[in-house]
Amino acid sequence: MKISTLTLGITAATLSISSFANATTVEYWTIQTQSDRLQTIEIMADVFEALNPGIDVKIIGVDENDMPKQIAAAAASNTLPDLIEVGSNLSLAFAEEGIVDTAANTQAISDIGKSRFYNGALTLVENPELKEYVAIPYHGWIQGIWYRADWFKEAGLAPPTTWEAIEKAAKYFYKPKENQYGILVGTKADSYAEQCYTQFALSNDAGEFDKAGNLIFNSIAQTETLDFYKKLAQYNPPGPQTWRARDYYLQGKLAMFFYSSYILDDIALAEAAASSLSSENFKELTNAQFDPNLAKNTRLATTITNKSPSSFGTMIGFSIMKNDDKAEADATKAFVEYMNEKDQVIAYSHMAVGGHLPMLRDIAETDEFLNDPKGIFAKYGKESIKEIVAGFDNIKNFSVVDGKAFPKSGEIFAKQIIPRMIYSATIEDKSTKASLDWAEQQMKEIVDK
Repeated sequence: MKISTLTLGITAATLSISSFANATTVEYWTIQTQSDRLQTIEIMADVFEALNPGIDVKIIGVDENDMPKQIAAAAASNTLPDLIEVGSNLSLAFAEEGIVDTAANTQAISDIGKSRFYNGALTLVENPELKEYVAIPYHGWIQGIWYRADWFKEAGLAPPTTWEAIEKAAKYFYKPKENQYGILVGTKADSYAEQCYTQFALSNDAGEFDKAGNLIFNSIAQTETLDFYKKLAQYNPPGPQTWRARDYYLQGKLAMFFYSSYILDDIALAEAAASSLSSENFKELTNAQFDPNLAKNTRLATTITNKSPSSFGTMIGFSIMKNDDKAEADATKAFVEYMNEKDQVIAYSHMAVGGHLPMLRDIAETDEFLNDPKGIFAKYGKESIKEIVAGFDNIKNFSVVDGKAFPKSGEIFAKQIIPRMIYSATIEDKSTKASLDWAEQQMKEIVDK
């Protein structure tokens, strides 16, 4: 590969040139398929190759939705890549198939420094029985409750991190006659509603499966969660609501809303906020002016606690695949460690500010990371961004229980059972019991297949 003029740091520990005298290829499949992101990754690979003569990094973009099918075909033909970049659920599923080199991943984490990773990120890719890891956490996004910290301070209210504090604030700020609302939780039958609901459920220890794989969705804890969710929905803007109602927040008419860290730029930059400042989506909203102080006055409560702390999001990692070729295996591990050096992590994270948050705590707290090209992080302040990324300490999801992944959870998600349950309970006003009974029956049909 041609060496780029962009310098990304020359701190990588180089391998012995003699080890790769015959040219060793590391085939790396990434889910970053956009041309600009692939170009950035190619530049990083160029520098690695310059530091390690005899190694060629072959980068292949694979759509995330196509990854399972492509990996299955590669496994069948004995042409697996050396390295893949995928979500934690897929890493666990591939490890179950015996095609992931868990020992290599575990050693890489140890060499990079296990204590540097966020605890929750490691938990998502851990095989607790073997005490090994199926992937090296790399980046992700976090969800939580974005809230008007200035309003909360003026009202003397605690941050919305517990069920009690959330309900109290939602009720306090709910002033529909003034076109102001307390909170936004999803009530339309879509994935946004499930994302909101899941974080509450996991904070109440209400899951889909137990560690033995038994369906336990229709439980007392789940009943408590749906009852509470219905209460919160009363303080929503009117009608079935989804992520679009973030417009109320950007126009100063909403105290709290659920969203992922991808919204950092929408709150901070006028050009990104523009689509939310009109009356196009909600007739009761006006053509508002951009609030340049909104980012400064906004905080994100990443962790919700009732019975236990829970954060929700997506974690993407590098999985080193099984390979009998020692030279390729060594080169792959060296490349992963290079990609986890500060300059590479920061360059990767800045490809999608807020969407590619780093999984190494010490890097996430550096001034270099916070100095993104558009100045988005600076508008929130260092402490606020540290709070956001720290949500990865408690990240959870329905499909992983004690390190074991349950693929049926993915099928349940695909059928939109939980969103439809939420809609029936909040918009159609069906009883909690009727809604949960229906959801359980739908899930049973999938599990019993």
